[in-house]
Amino acid sequence: MAPHDRLTTAFPHNVQVDRPTPLLHVEDLNVSYGANRVVTDVGFSLGRGKSLALIGESGSGKSTIARTVLRLLPGATRVKGRVSFDGEDILGLSERRFRPLRGRAIGFVPQDPGNALNPVRTIGSQALEAAALADERDPRIARERILETFAQVGLDNPQRVYDSYPHQLSGGMLQRVLIGLAVLPRPLLLVADEPTSALDVTIQKRILDLLSRLQHDLDISLLLITHDLAIAAERADSIVVLKDGSVQEAGSTATVFAAPSSPYAKKLHADVPALNPHRYATLRDPGFRRLGDDGQAPKILVQNLTKTFEVDGNVLTAVNDVSFSVPSGTTHALVGESGSGKTTTIRLLLGLEQPECGEITVAGETITGRTHRSMQSAWRHLQLVYQNPFTSLDPTWTVERLVREPLDRFKIGTPAERAEWVRAALVDVGLGAHLVTRKPQALSGGQRQRVAIARSLVLRPDVIVLDEPTSALDVTVQADIVAVLLELQAKLGLTYVFVSHDLALVRQLAHTVSVMRHGRIVEHGTVSDIFENPREPYTVALLQSIPSGAASPVRARTVRPAVQPVFGQEQIA
Repeated sequence: MAPHDRLTTAFPHNVQVDRPTPLLHVEDLNVSYGANRVVTDVGFSLGRGKSLALIGESGSGKSTIARTVLRLLPGATRVKGRVSFDGEDILGLSERRFRPLRGRAIGFVPQDPGNALNPVRTIGSQALEAAALADERDPRIARERILETFAQVGLDNPQRVYDSYPHQLSGGMLQRVLIGLAVLPRPLLLVADEPTSALDVTIQKRILDLLSRLQHDLDISLLLITHDLAIAAERADSIVVLKDGSVQEAGSTATVFAAPSSPYAKKLHADVPALNPHRYATLRDPGFRRLGDDGQAPKILVQNLTKTFEVDGNVLTAVNDVSFSVPSGTTHALVGESGSGKTTTIRLLLGLEQPECGEITVAGETITGRTHRSMQSAWRHLQLVYQNPFTSLDPTWTVERLVREPLDRFKIGTPAERAEWVRAALVDVGLGAHLVTRKPQALSGGQRQRVAIARSLVLRPDVIVLDEPTSALDVTVQADIVAVLLELQAKLGLTYVFVSHDLALVRQLAHTVSVMRHGRIVEHGTVSDIFENPREPYTVALLQSIPSGAASPVRARTVRPAVQPVFGQEQIA
């Protein structure tokens, strides 16, 4: 049995006396940043060895609550209420008295491992700091325990990980490192803040399985922060639904997930792609009808593409004999894990890279073999929406300038006509003209992505490439963006190439799918073909990784907590 299949006993388990008092108890919590109150009268309890999920969209207050528990809020923040950990009110403790709890008794797994680890220090040197929290003074023993813990969290070569710098490891490996460092001192409580939001669906499942296994085998309580109701239902015994800093609903997972009572919880349920695969069936129908038009030439034709790179003296084949076609007015999805070749394929499609062999045509125009200058005319009809709206827009420009820039570059229309086209593009994506003078920092994440889509639309292109356009967004905002994209496709006859690792979202949005692995297309077909009758084991594994809302096998072995009415809300015991 592999080390990560069953945890070994390098460290003793937390031995706890079975007491009725919860490990974590939050009562009448109010948090304000200056005059802005972000958490209002929140209360919940988390039992020993149990798991609780705080769910809600950005701005709901869930991360603020987590940072209150960890005492990591900015100094000027005003906090009222009571947060009891193991029977003691930690809000009343001085920093000197609380510091021994942070890391030792209360562990933390942050959202972004790329920002959580020091890029100029090895993993091992940073792990030794976590080992010091376990009061291990002998460097040799500490190193052995670190390597054992790395093996326990599923890192195949712990010594290589120990000696590596963060940039030498994948995102999934870095997240496992962070989990390993968090559990190294064997805390009583583990706070996991969106620990899988940036990961592929298969890696996400492995990380969540790992957290569930650690929680069960080490008797650790888990406070999980997420915006995805399906993940919460799979991984938590109890759920607290937050909106604008207030509790909308709380109770056992079975109750909240199966029959949400608050309007907001019902909306969250409706917005989860995995739970509502046919939500946009009517909007997609015109595209499915176009698939049956065999007499029409495809809008995009990719034939036998191969692209290699030289990495550290070795030749890496990033794209290997890839072929697919996309009929006009339809959406074709490229899916697969990181490193499967999706991004390189779309860079070839956009003319940003040139293949060693193969050919690409868009609307009958050949893309391959052209110079940067000669691609200018093609780019007018072939646009890209980037993955992250927080980094793809110039923060110093107004919305009007951001959307108008493509018109300026191509010298299209008069100034008055450009201004009118900008406003029309904003209307198309559901944004009002009052936003034209705002800068990106004055917009929400969903508004920023709508601006990015408007920017790609203003040239009236035939084809839009969507590179993970909703991965940085909450499910509620994601649902709004998907609706906008499909409405625009139905209205304007746009053709989309959609790159994603979220297969549930692909099922809602796409008409045809190519599954990529190691640079090759291993399976191709319509959405119904791929999702209902997958032939390749790799495709089956991807589909099985989609969160369904059913309890994970590890959590299914535990007893669900009782729910008691406290503080005017259903309180989780």
